[in-house]
Amino acid sequence: MRSGSPKSSRSPGGGQPEVLAEIVQAPLDPSRYEAFVAHRAGGAVVAFHGVVRDHDDGRSVRGLEYSAHPSAARVLDLIVREELVRYGLHAAAASHRVGSLAVGETAFVVAVCATHRREAFEAAGRIVEETKSRLPVWKRQVFADGTEEWVHCP
Repeated sequence: MRSGSPKSSRSPGGGQPEVLAEIVQAPLDPSRYEAFVAHRAGGAVVAFHGVVRDHDDGRSVRGLEYSAHPSAARVLDLIVREELVRYGLHAAAASHRVGSLAVGETAFVVAVCATHRREAFEAAGRIVEETKSRLPVWKRQVFADGTEEWVHCP
């Protein structure tokens, strides 16, 4: 499941802002997203890596499984484009992983490039929060005691 794809070249000093928004099953490489947003006019690149932690509400977590609605890639692309326009970003990327993930694996990556750090930090934060609020993704947590819990992420 993909929406958008990395471009191998950029127009010097400008051109259309670039967007990458994906729902993927393969492990995420955060450096790929940071490289994608790098832009010669940018003064700030900010990245967020959401990582599977080993606990939730005092319970030990063994792993997670994410499932996405077929519209998830389109929703993520819309969120990224909204914040790109709102903050005047040079480039923005976000990817959410689906499937089974172990503790320590990256589940969600956001990277943005802006002229100034304030816009970069705010845009990255809004993409994270809007994704958490709107992306049609469900999470199944598997606990160390063998029990599990499904959570609708938005």
